[in-house]
Amino acid sequence: MEKMTDCNVGIDVSKSCLDAYRLEDEAAARFDNSPSGFRALMRWLGKRPVARIVYEPAGPYHRALEQALGGKFPLVKVNPLQARRFAQASGTRTKTDELDARALARMGAVLSLAPDDPQSANLHELKDLHVARLGIVKERTRLRNRGQTQTNPVLKRQTAERLRMVERQIKELDKEIDKLISDDQAHARKRDILSSIPGLGPVATGMILTFLPEIGALERKQAGSLAGLVPHNRQSGQWRGKSFISGGRKVLRDALYMPALVAARFNPDLRKKYAQLRADGKPAKVAIAAVMRKLIETANALVKADRFWVPKEACA
Repeated sequence: MEKMTDCNVGIDVSKSCLDAYRLEDEAAARFDNSPSGFRALMRWLGKRPVARIVYEPAGPYHRALEQALGGKFPLVKVNPLQARRFAQASGTRTKTDELDARALARMGAVLSLAPDDPQSANLHELKDLHVARLGIVKERTRLRNRGQTQTNPVLKRQTAERLRMVERQIKELDKEIDKLISDDQAHARKRDILSSIPGLGPVATGMILTFLPEIGALERKQAGSLAGLVPHNRQSGQWRGKSFISGGRKVLRDALYMPALVAARFNPDLRKKYAQLRADGKPAKVAIAAVMRKLIETANALVKADRFWVPKEACA
């Protein structure tokens, strides 16, 4: 149980402002979303022990807040949809920045939300690089599709030039991502373990380390849940609906799709699992989702055990 002197703080983040609300004394204040604003916010928090500071991700606008307060205060980043539903369940229908901050503070106190682990500067850089890479890969796909339909020689030449530039940028980003991972001993070890699993290549391995930094410290079902790969049952009385996957970290789930397709063909353990599911009448997409879940759960288990992958036959 928290001490009575501990305080719960909610912060609504926008491009230019931080609206903060301290639950215990109902104090509210607004600060600039800038280095000077962060310093003013820390002074406002004072010396009273802070149980948690709850906020929602706001595109690129919460990153500086995380870097300024991370390691100094217990931060809790919550899903915006869950935060909104909590506010509605509490009877709040009006939406303002101050009310959002108050709802976040109450959510943290009522649910006793556990603070997130502080993220290193290395991890922030990896996220920036991967987000940039995802954008450039999408641009490469658009350029390839455009080049297949263009007939004007000038347009075809310009598209080909841009495509070559994009390819160079992707290679440059891959090199920088690999360097950042190699420079961190813990990340490098995890990368080597993940790379031993058939189906996980350098890109997927880097995405897992970046968007699932908790890997190796999770329980089996937690890994699949964070990737949004645990089916949700739907039933009411005698009615039984189809289970489905949702939520979790979509970018991680997307990153596991192609590795799962490869693993279903070349990973002997997962190839058997996929074949069995298809033999049982499961649709291909359902079987692939199951392979994706097994892939991330296996990765988590191996990192936790600090050992490389070996086929089950070799363990028998």
